[in-house]
Amino acid sequence: MFDSLSEKLNRTFKKLTGRGRLTESNIQDALKEVRLALLEADVNYKVVKKLVSDIRERAVGQDVLDSLTPGQHIIKIVNEELTRLMGETRTGIELMGRTPHLVMLVGLQGSGKTTTAAKLARHLRRQGRHPYLVPADIYRPAAVDQLKKLGSEIDVPVYPTEPGQRPESICLNALAGAGREGADVLIIDTAGRLHIDETLMAELETIKEKVHPTEILLVADAMTGQDAVTVAKDFNDRLDISGVILSKMEGDARGGAALSIRAITGKPIKFVGVGEKVSALEPFHPDRMASQILGMGDILSLIEKAQDEFDEKEAKKLARKLKRSEFDLEDFRSQLKQVKKLGSLEEILGMIPGLGKLKKLGSLKPDEKELVKVEAIIDSMTAEERRRHKIINGSRRRRIARGSGTTVQDVNRLLKNFVQTKKMMERFTKKGGLQTPSFLG
Repeated sequence: MFDSLSEKLNRTFKKLTGRGRLTESNIQDALKEVRLALLEADVNYKVVKKLVSDIRERAVGQDVLDSLTPGQHIIKIVNEELTRLMGETRTGIELMGRTPHLVMLVGLQGSGKTTTAAKLARHLRRQGRHPYLVPADIYRPAAVDQLKKLGSEIDVPVYPTEPGQRPESICLNALAGAGREGADVLIIDTAGRLHIDETLMAELETIKEKVHPTEILLVADAMTGQDAVTVAKDFNDRLDISGVILSKMEGDARGGAALSIRAITGKPIKFVGVGEKVSALEPFHPDRMASQILGMGDILSLIEKAQDEFDEKEAKKLARKLKRSEFDLEDFRSQLKQVKKLGSLEEILGMIPGLGKLKKLGSLKPDEKELVKVEAIIDSMTAEERRRHKIINGSRRRRIARGSGTTVQDVNRLLKNFVQTKKMMERFTKKGGLQTPSFLG
């Protein structure tokens, strides 16, 4: 979502040349362009003014090191100031003291609260917690049904909300029944409105007064830009929220909400939603987000996604098969499916330092359709053909092409790529370079 901002900032920094000391005159034009780029990204104008002022104050008078260009020197300062602006360090959910804890999700209708409730439940369960989902939106029966369905998908219990119950009664009854469900965290999905109104706020204040939630998290739609910041301020003024979850960060939003919310409300962004799947919720790291904004990638988040999604048994099995030169097309397909769990190829490339810039320049344009084609070709093979690719002769290739809706040339290309990949991996293994990843034991 920060592609446009990253591109503009990098273009600005490249214009800075020379050595010696940074002065007001030689960075004035660059700061003006930084200011404009941030405003176009929908960052709050007060936040932009303060950020540019802080960058100027730190930069002017500093000597440019021989090992750096002026642009690199400014990037270092901007990176640190962006990180500071968004909160410097990661802030997680505070679940301390007696259980059960209550996490109350609030926000406008359409911000993604219900889906976020399920995402958060999945995240907490993977942290060793025992969540209990509570549908407290009595105005939208579809929201109750949706949460029940999502709870079933992730194997998390859902309170059986019935029509006619008051929201505060639902929450109190769920709290009383938490012990029977073995739950230590209740996640309350509250009602929203298209716009903030007194009725909504009064209802949320009543729930807060009755159940004393451990956390009140605002789910804000990143796609709404400055409106998300205004919404965050209004909810914080009335409910004293403890943090924010930015949803729809995978979209084409300009990113202003992520850069503005902490500065305007004083409350941290704790998570970001990066897709519709229940697995698409990531902890918010200010330093990593700053690196992404500046086009420097986010390799740590990519590693964590791999840790979360890759199957330990499959990884160990693959390592053993490679050592015995038994890697086949079945394994090849399995690895493709593992990679797809990490997200889109474009998203993955954007996390790798250096590759994100190539992607923007058009030098590296991943084609998701190619992965679909490869899977279709392998799926059209028999089990024997996947195990012994050398038996795939001309007639078999024609049959596989017809079955997968591709061409014989596509099948030939896949087999050629597979053989090259197999040789490379086996050569790497013999040199002792490929081992089971350390995070998989």
